[in-house]
Amino acid sequence: MLRLSVLLLAIAPLYAQKPFEFWPGTSYDSKIPTFHQVLGYDAGDRVTSHAGIVRYMEALAAAAPSRLKVFDYGETWEGRKLIYAALGSEANIRRLTEIRAAMQRIADPRKTPEAEARKIMAGLPAVIWLSYGVHGNEISSPDAGLLTAYHLLAARNDKLVDEILSHVLVLIDPTQNPDGRDRFVNYFEQARGLEPDSSPVAAEHLEPWPGGRVNHYLFDLNRDWIALTQPEILNQVKVLREWFPLVYVDLHEMGADSTYFFSPESDPYNPNLTADQRESLKLFGHNNAKWFDKYGFDYFTREEYDAFYPGYGASWPEYYGAIAMTYEQASVRGLVVRRSDETLLTYRDTVRHHFVSSVSTLETAAVNREKLLDDFYKYRVTAIEEGSKESIKEYILPRNRDASATDKLAGILLEHGAEVKRATAPFRAGERDYPAGTYVVPMAQPSKRLIRTLLDPQTPMDDKFIAAEEVRRKLKERTEIYDVTAWSLPLLFNVEAVANNAVAQGNFEMAKPVLVLPGELHEANATVAFLAPWGSEAAGRLLAAALRQDLKVFSSDKPFTQGATKFPAGTLIFKVAGNPADLGERLARLARETGADVYGASSGWVDEGVNFGSRYVLPVRKPAIALAWDTPAASSSAGAARFVLERQYGYPVTPVRTAQLNSVELAKFQVLILPDGGGYAGLLGDAGIQRVKAWVQAGGVIVALGGAVGFLTDSRVGLLDMVQENLVRDEEKKPDRKSTRLNSSHANISYAVFCLKKK
Repeated sequence: MLRLSVLLLAIAPLYAQKPFEFWPGTSYDSKIPTFHQVLGYDAGDRVTSHAGIVRYMEALAAAAPSRLKVFDYGETWEGRKLIYAALGSEANIRRLTEIRAAMQRIADPRKTPEAEARKIMAGLPAVIWLSYGVHGNEISSPDAGLLTAYHLLAARNDKLVDEILSHVLVLIDPTQNPDGRDRFVNYFEQARGLEPDSSPVAAEHLEPWPGGRVNHYLFDLNRDWIALTQPEILNQVKVLREWFPLVYVDLHEMGADSTYFFSPESDPYNPNLTADQRESLKLFGHNNAKWFDKYGFDYFTREEYDAFYPGYGASWPEYYGAIAMTYEQASVRGLVVRRSDETLLTYRDTVRHHFVSSVSTLETAAVNREKLLDDFYKYRVTAIEEGSKESIKEYILPRNRDASATDKLAGILLEHGAEVKRATAPFRAGERDYPAGTYVVPMAQPSKRLIRTLLDPQTPMDDKFIAAEEVRRKLKERTEIYDVTAWSLPLLFNVEAVANNAVAQGNFEMAKPVLVLPGELHEANATVAFLAPWGSEAAGRLLAAALRQDLKVFSSDKPFTQGATKFPAGTLIFKVAGNPADLGERLARLARETGADVYGASSGWVDEGVNFGSRYVLPVRKPAIALAWDTPAASSSAGAARFVLERQYGYPVTPVRTAQLNSVELAKFQVLILPDGGGYAGLLGDAGIQRVKAWVQAGGVIVALGGAVGFLTDSRVGLLDMVQENLVRDEEKKPDRKSTRLNSSHANISYAVFCLKKK
């Protein structure tokens, strides 16, 4: 009994301690539920799962429906909800529809003259978007987002919060990557033990492949803001185009030994950013510094994170006129970690830092509401003016190389909010004639700077930065470019984009926001065969769909001409004989779905080239595809390969754990994809290498991506011969680097999955 009393006396002070104060001196309304009341723990004590995030946001909305509303904006590949919350004063929440419509009006100065725009802006709050957790293993910001919502709803008699709610409409996306976050949370919870382990080598800090950073298809969502391939980003862009937030903040994490980063960014800056935007970045940086200084938080600015690449969440909104910023917090990757200087960093610390920067950002927006609105409108006005005065008046996108790729590019521009026209009749521009269906992207529109950023073949850097980079290169110092330096979409899509210095005259309609325009079946009653020209994305989609329906498909290794139509090598041939009786109907449907044009032939006679019965016309096998899925494959390469095949071409893939290639029955597969990565030979060992080589010699096809080509050239494997050549710089006249040239020594090594020919 005495021992029990002593124990109770010892632990009593622990229960008597006051809750940790994230914003010291604040009293909170007891009617607003706390973390503990809803989730069973205090903010920063655990890593909240996606389900917990949604549950807490919905609890806040239920407790204060007049000040916070939760909206769905889509779902992930794994079916998790994507949500955002609108939080503000009762007056502003009542008029959400009105505020959204007002932002749409001032976003287009062609329809809203300046005098009218100023009347609208006089009564508008500053719409601010706080976006958390785009990388699933950057864990602190989503909990900080929940804490920010709680603080704004529950803080009583707080002048700062009152000012924010009076002048700002806050839009909070608590987690952009639910699938990746839950993957991390599951890893962490499985690895943790009796108490949080601060050792950086503890299993709870080290995630197995592929880690929680990425989404279901292993995409880094922070690099998807140009291509817009993933639902998490595509749907977020749709919502941003509805609201046009004046400020967008993307909150991240970095290495544990760092501190905290906020704007201004480092050089180089993208030349399509305006002086007003760069000045506003300093306003937010100064205010963040004020609060971090007050609380004794370390931070840095103008280092490492530049503002050049437009494809991040913290950059894309700038090109419609917003202020976009990245905030980076040193990461715990758990609940506590010991850093190299032997100090401990706790999860609660990291949550608090992101919470303070979130509130500070909202304060800056409230104080500068009028400036932010004025700068946004001016950005849109000057974009139109520049587009009408600069040498490039429009970009013309002919459908002459790969029409389906050009259609996709035009569709992506429309998803970005650009205006794109489509010619309904032939027209002439400059010295060139263009057919109907050609796309024209005018520059005299509010999205001009985004369009130039995406379509220009080159985006120049500041001369001073380039000169400094050259000095660093000569000294063999690391570059100060953070990430990507080139992204021109026409070059990436291998389509033509013609810069026109005048406005084309002709008949045009607004293009439809679709990525795949329906193809057409010509001569549906053909009696011999149906032909689909090869060489386009649409043809690849058609082949994948036809194989999945078990249609018999042939491919011509040589070009041929029938009537007035020239068909290239690779053309798909669907012979009526041997296929289902409703072949024409099936192909008509598949043409509409895939965008491929199909031509009927009622004779096998050709005017030039090979006939349908030639030895150069071979059946296309329906491949079963295995994809190496685990180390040493780079997760981004593995995920991208799987995504392209499954979601863009509609063909299933079997992911196989790489180590299982030593035991899996490879004969069940016709294709093996090795994603980018090194170390395949070491993982497989001699026995595994021999199994793979025997499978190749029996007719299997390997598709090696990036560094995986090294497996094929490895002396133990020997599937490809390699010749190394020294390249010499003219100014140095000495070897600078090595280039690798690969020569295939096996006819059945292929880099095209769907061009498998029966030998």
